[in-house]
Amino acid sequence: MASVNKVIILGNLGRDPETRFSGNNLQITSMSVATTSYRRSAETQERVEETEWHRVVLFGRQAEIAQQYLKKGSRVYLEGRLRTRKWEKDGQTHYSTEILADTLQLIDRKSDVVGGGQSYAPQSSGDGFESPAAPRRSEFTSGAPAARPAAPAQPAAPVPSAAPTDDFEADEIPF
Repeated sequence: MASVNKVIILGNLGRDPETRFSGNNLQITSMSVATTSYRRSAETQERVEETEWHRVVLFGRQAEIAQQYLKKGSRVYLEGRLRTRKWEKDGQTHYSTEILADTLQLIDRKSDVVGGGQSYAPQSSGDGFESPAAPRRSEFTSGAPAARPAAPAQPAAPVPSAAPTDDFEADEIPF
């Protein structure tokens, strides 16, 4: 049975992105993104703000774009997958869960609308997998607001060879 490891967040950077390079000169950018939600306190019925911090890692061209355009306070939309790293230090085991982002969208603070900024998503081979170690040809676009962020490529639906015929006259259509 298939499984799903998908994360979508819309939040603000808590600090400037930090960039480093791997042994094979692949750019890696790490950043901390805050998401905020609200709930009512059971005791006081007051609105309580809860902030969650997320570690996000970007690779290749995406990492370059983040380093160039983002700074503390920038609003971003991200899609990716969770990864938990494990390491030993001073005899203790440590864990860190982070988001490996495969879609980055810069959100325009003025309009504060998803799709109102610039977006970047790697070109997919259609198999549903993206590998940060082997970046694919990518594009960074800016333009008209999109109804939704970039989605995986879908197979094209067959196109009918001719328009269907019907017996309606233009003035008989009820709308």
